[in-house]
Amino acid sequence: MFEVYRKELMWGGRRLVLETGKVARQANGAVMATYGETTVLCTAVANKQQKPGQDFFPLTVNYQEKTFAAGKIPGGFFKREGRPSEKEVLTSRLIDRPIRPLFASGFLNETQVVCTVLSHDLENDPDILAMIGASAALTLSGIPFLGPIGGARVGYIDGQYVLNPKVDELPNSQLELVVAGTTEGVLMVESEAKELSEDVMLGAVMFGHKSFQPVIQAIIELAEVAAKESWNMPEKPANAATNEEKLSAAVSADIAAAYGEQQKQARCVTACLGAIARASLLACDRSQHLSLSDVFCCWAVPAPPPAKA
Repeated sequence: MFEVYRKELMWGGRRLVLETGKVARQANGAVMATYGETTVLCTAVANKQQKPGQDFFPLTVNYQEKTFAAGKIPGGFFKREGRPSEKEVLTSRLIDRPIRPLFASGFLNETQVVCTVLSHDLENDPDILAMIGASAALTLSGIPFLGPIGGARVGYIDGQYVLNPKVDELPNSQLELVVAGTTEGVLMVESEAKELSEDVMLGAVMFGHKSFQPVIQAIIELAEVAAKESWNMPEKPANAATNEEKLSAAVSADIAAAYGEQQKQARCVTACLGAIARASLLACDRSQHLSLSDVFCCWAVPAPPPAKA
């Protein structure tokens, strides 16, 4: 009845399954991701039209866990599930960070990514699976997303790197590192370690980046048969070159000086650059709806001068 597409691979000693076409078919992109016995439904939906006057990218990422995923029903005084837990909020941010930079420049349509844990085997943490599922859903959706991305958790047990350690293995690990990126490089790293050397930490990042390459390839192969028609890429405004020239003339020297400050206490980068950015907006026509991000994207910030001996 439905055209169901499925991609399977062995990853870290467990089977990873990406399936689309059966559930949430009205979403722009929907992927049911399963790792071991943990299952997460990931959907991606975007508005076809940009809201008038929109000058920022309204991306919302929601990761949600329900007690039914572990076969439980809330009981006692609280019989309903309340606000998102700390784990849900942090996992939403974990997914947001690597995907946000990969949307096409100028794409400001409202976009929502929702990852719902349907089943949890209490062995495989759903957060990495949700990140992979979100990447696959965006890749299939046709939304101008320049992915896909992959992600992995890396442990360090008995002097060996472990890919996606199970929940009961993490207490014995000297490292818990989450890395996400594309085929070309790393986009995000988050870690907790017990005083490991820089070489071990760098090795963990490289191990994780190499380990999720098969996942990215699986998403690409799934997209080749199941992806929807790509949306038109947003056109660059006709006055973009003029704005760049105005901004560069107004504040490039000040920004170079701010980045060149060597003393930490005197640097105050946030305050300096914030003031410079707001001053630069005054140098351009307010009717162009420039955002602060435009200020820092109009030129390459020069490297700071070498520190004095």
